[in-house]
Formats: sequence, C-alpha cells, structure tokens
Amino acid sequence: MKKLLLVFGFILALGLTSNAQKFVYVNSELILESMPGYIEAQDELNKLSKKWQDEIEGKYSEIEKLYQAYKAEKILLTEELKQKREKEITEMEKEVRLYQKQKFGVNGELFKARQKLIKPLQDKIYDALKDMADRNNYAVVFDLASSSNVLYSNTRYDKTDFIIKKVGKSK
Repeated sequence: MKKLLLVFGFILALGLTSNAQKFVYVNSELILESMPGYIEAQDELNKLSKKWQDEIEGKYSEIEKLYQAYKAEKILLTEELKQKREKEITEMEKEVRLYQKQKFGVNGELFKARQKLIKPLQDKIYDALKDMADRNNYAVVFDLASSSNVLYSNTRYDKTDFIIKKVGKSK
C-alpha cells in the first residue's frame, strides 16, 4: 500500500511539473540595439526629426518677429490693417501647427518612417521570440524594456542574449 501511494505521488508530481507553465523575460531595447541596421535607422529618424523641428522652430521664430513688429506698429495702424495683420499671423500659426501635425502627429511622416525602418527589426525579434517560446514551451515572455511591472527576476530566466544571437545570425 505504501509503495502504491509513493508511486502515485511520484506520478502526480511528474504530471504537475510537466504541465507547469514556464515564464521567461527579455529586454527588447537591448536586443534592438544589438541588431545590425538599428543604429543607422535610429540615426536616420533622428536626422529627419531634427530637420523638421528646425523648420518648425524657424517658422515660429518668423511668426514671433511678425507679431513683435505688429505690436510696435499697432498704434499707427488703421483698424482694417490691424485685422489684416492679425489674420496673417493667425493663418501662419495654423499652417505651422498643421505642418507639425503632418510631421510629428499620430500618423505623421515620422511615425511612417519609424514603421518603415524599425518595424521590420521588431518583427524579426517577435519571430525569434515566438520560435523560442514554441520550442521551449514557454507560456509567457515578458519584456523588461517597456515599463515592466516585474519587480524581481532571476537572471537564469533572462533570454535576451539568446534572442540577440538568434536575430544576429539569421541576418
């Protein structure tokens, strides 16, 4: 009877451990930074962003000069000329805000450029993660880079280096 209980307990323990869910984590920022092409893509995005930001700041500077000139001459202008100048300044501000939205907005050019340059790298990481998770029966893969709520993690479950090697050699 004791033997039977011992064997049953052993089988039960084996069954429980084989069905246990496995969790691992990676740091997607480290993975991205290690990938060929990421630094160049990020540099290109930064250059585009800087160029557009400089253009916008230049336009706002021009508007500020017009406004200061308007304030200085306001006393001398007729009501009709005041309204015309105010309208010019307001229209210029609208144009700059629209330009800013076109470049930096939710679906702006910077977003589209990021999708074009960075998304293929992110897809490659996702495919490597999915493959690793499928092969090793991992139930969940956490990402430490994106505001993770992981308060503690044992480094033996960190699979960042594994993914770096995988995406690096499948170039």
